[in-house]
Amino acid sequence: MVAKVYTGTTNGIEGILVCVEADISDGLPMFDMVGYLGAEVKEARERVRTALKNSGFRLPPSHITVNLSPADLRKQGNYFDLPIALSVLAAAGFVRMDELKNKIFIGELGLDGKIRPVNGTLVLAECGQKAGIKKAVVPKENAKEAACLQETVVYGTKTLKEIVELLNNPDRLEENRQAVLYETSDKEDDSLDYDELYGQERMKRAAMVASAGFHNLLYIGQPGSGKSMSAKRIPTIMPEMTYKEQLEVTKIYSVAGRLDYKEGLIKKRPFRSPHHTISATALAGGGRFPKPGEISLAHHGVLFLDELAEFKRDTLEIMRQPLEDGKVTISRVNGSCSYPAEFMLVAAMNPCPCGYFPDRSRCRCSVGEIRRYRDRISRPMLDRIDICTEAFAVKFDDLSKAKKGADSSSMRARVTEAINRQRMRYKDEGILFNSQLKGSRLSKYCNLDQQKEELLRQAFESMGLSVRARDRILRVSRTIADLEGSEQIKEAHLAEAISYRSIDRKYWGDM
Repeated sequence: MVAKVYTGTTNGIEGILVCVEADISDGLPMFDMVGYLGAEVKEARERVRTALKNSGFRLPPSHITVNLSPADLRKQGNYFDLPIALSVLAAAGFVRMDELKNKIFIGELGLDGKIRPVNGTLVLAECGQKAGIKKAVVPKENAKEAACLQETVVYGTKTLKEIVELLNNPDRLEENRQAVLYETSDKEDDSLDYDELYGQERMKRAAMVASAGFHNLLYIGQPGSGKSMSAKRIPTIMPEMTYKEQLEVTKIYSVAGRLDYKEGLIKKRPFRSPHHTISATALAGGGRFPKPGEISLAHHGVLFLDELAEFKRDTLEIMRQPLEDGKVTISRVNGSCSYPAEFMLVAAMNPCPCGYFPDRSRCRCSVGEIRRYRDRISRPMLDRIDICTEAFAVKFDDLSKAKKGADSSSMRARVTEAINRQRMRYKDEGILFNSQLKGSRLSKYCNLDQQKEELLRQAFESMGLSVRARDRILRVSRTIADLEGSEQIKEAHLAEAISYRSIDRKYWGDM
């Protein structure tokens, strides 16, 4: 009799349902596995055979055949061990087949029969839920992760012997059900606040506008002016993620193997700050066995690139398409996968190698050195940055007076209010933020009268803007209007948005 057990495999952050079939027949004692298997799945045969023996199960000396379908889908990963073992046990009569129905099984087996945690458990459990299988048996360490799914009943187990006993005694299985569903990790870092940033109200204003519309932001200024300090505080003024956003972020970290087993759903927006020596693959994702890169780990959060001009040019250029499309597609011989990458890019850099230009009393860089330094950032890359603002050196009087400006709490309230306006406005459009406005939506929601259109035309011609830069000005002006509670884009809103494009022209105007 053929026994069937359901599990899944991952493709990007999406799961694909896999059926594991086992048959035991008369013949020479053999253990065959078929179904387009990767090397680690082929190795599962020996792990399963030894785990069954050490768990006290003695299989008859027969021909065992295990098939993983669909056969045209490459099976990779270490989460097939448990479903393979259970299918074999069911075919041999050790497990009730009726208890294997309507459940998805996930887990790696140790040689001693212990069930070990695996990456991507949340993604696999979700693929079962989408297929109508709303019960998941997972390793104990992955139970909180899988319990993030509100409609799925999760059972966490430690050993193969334990799960067999539970399946043969359904009442005991229900006792094993996870008591806490949709558990969240709500740890707020109260050590960072914008009231600690003195004398940089323009930087704080730019950060607030960027956060309110999820716009990309570039700080340029002298060392010690607070660029990094401001960037690290941006998550403190961003609104809370929706459940859908939390689930997407958690799935990415689960697939990447970066999810803490002790935590549940990731609730805080990610803040990633890779070093400038990072490779293009580590930034965008990929590798022999593709995994999400830093830009996907920053999904729905902030990707902070400090010392932007120190990054390799080809590393920066690889971000151009994800910044436009909101996703990264990785192609390999065996297929392709996509990872979401809707992140807010925040970058900081010095105006020259020494950092003190245009103060010639301190800057000793030659014109050629300055040009080569800035040339590391291409014009197409700059066009993808919505807001560029200068960070001026802080005066001593600003520190001695200790005049606190806006704090993170008040800034976050304004940002949240602006984003709520956007969510109401775009509830039927399939987008959330002004930064996502394109094409006909941009024309519809950023409509200008003749006077404002003339102001934009003058800026376009005098500053030598590209069409992409023009569209970004419109999006930023829409966000500024939302911050001010205005349904119409006013001249002051448009002028402020234009000013955020003038800084990069000041430094790259001669390129």
